[in-house]
Amino acid sequence: MWLTKDHTDIIDRIHHEFRANPPARLGVAVSGGSDSVALLHALAQACPSLNTQLFAVTVDHGLRAEAAQEAEEVARIAASLNVPHHILRWEGRDGSGNLQAQAREARYRLMTRWARDNEIAVLALGHTADDQAETVLMRLARSSGVDGLAGIPRRRVVHGVTIVRPFLDLTRAALRAYLKDHGVSWIEDPSNDDPRFDRVRLRAAAPQLAELGLTAQALSDVAHNMARAREALDWYTFIAAREAVQLDGGDVLIDRRHFRTLPEEIARRLLTRALCWIGGGPYQPRREAVSDALAAIRGGKTTTLHGCLLMSHAGLVWICREYNAVRELSVAATETWDRRWKVAGSGPVDATLTLRALGKGGLKQCGDWRQTGRPYAALVSAPSIWEGDRLVAAPKAGMTGKIGIELIGGGEEFFASILSH
Repeated sequence: MWLTKDHTDIIDRIHHEFRANPPARLGVAVSGGSDSVALLHALAQACPSLNTQLFAVTVDHGLRAEAAQEAEEVARIAASLNVPHHILRWEGRDGSGNLQAQAREARYRLMTRWARDNEIAVLALGHTADDQAETVLMRLARSSGVDGLAGIPRRRVVHGVTIVRPFLDLTRAALRAYLKDHGVSWIEDPSNDDPRFDRVRLRAAAPQLAELGLTAQALSDVAHNMARAREALDWYTFIAAREAVQLDGGDVLIDRRHFRTLPEEIARRLLTRALCWIGGGPYQPRREAVSDALAAIRGGKTTTLHGCLLMSHAGLVWICREYNAVRELSVAATETWDRRWKVAGSGPVDATLTLRALGKGGLKQCGDWRQTGRPYAALVSAPSIWEGDRLVAAPKAGMTGKIGIELIGGGEEFFASILSH
């Protein structure tokens, strides 16, 4: 999308994005490339009229010798715009696994932690229509479904911070024209020319694809259409969940007969949301793995996926935490256990107590656990409070004490998660 001569389109987009509910403090992620520098520059122009204080952040992954110098160059650009700037450094990489995936995960983790620490609720990223088009093509090559082809979301909550992408329907060429007209330079990342990466090869093929009608705008439109389709599917998944799901102590229980009558896609989405709500993790389980799990539970078999146990019990598909996923997890009772549980009570919590999975030994100390009606496998992974080797409380197994354990966010968070991914 090309801009008018004075580039008011860019500033107008910023105002349109934030005018209805402008944040008091807004973060912007700046790598030094043209997209993020254009976003920084435009936000610096627009934020005063929004009465919003702007902060910039750069993640130095330390993967290239030039990275530290480039982060300092971003700091110089931010200073010229009177925007406070922070550099975050990624440390602790062990050299194993997928480098790009780990770097991306580390970047979001570091940036959202920085945002929370600085009371910044909204973080702006400079993804463009070109990024969206490349994402759609890569996911098409992987035979992705509706969710994958919906591409990069315009807004999303990550680790408690709202991520927003105001330029998702603008081309990189338009943003570079904006920077040139304002005399602002940017940094060229050499990895953008490295043919080992899928995005680089797709970028090189862009002119040929455009001749076939596969332009950045057309592919962005596909992502928009798929996002609308995803919204509709999520809505019907939400309705199905309200009709077929009951929650029990953090577990998701689905009426098995109702579940077997659901259309394949709705059942898959419902199962995926349950797995993500219980098992957590930054990514959804793979589609093939979910299909295998669907076949297993429809056949009455027990299976595991995404750190969860799926089984049939009393006419229900019972989805709970897998014991092996939490058996070694132990925290002080003042902390959060497994991202979801905390000690409940009005008074101060004894820091000598610990929160951990009940386990087989703990369940033996709960003589009345069968009266709860919950399956054995769902109870051994349940949260419990300990004083050394002495069990103090295990509410799901029927053993209560002076202090209890509560689910952070409550059960309604599960139903909300179906519509908010």
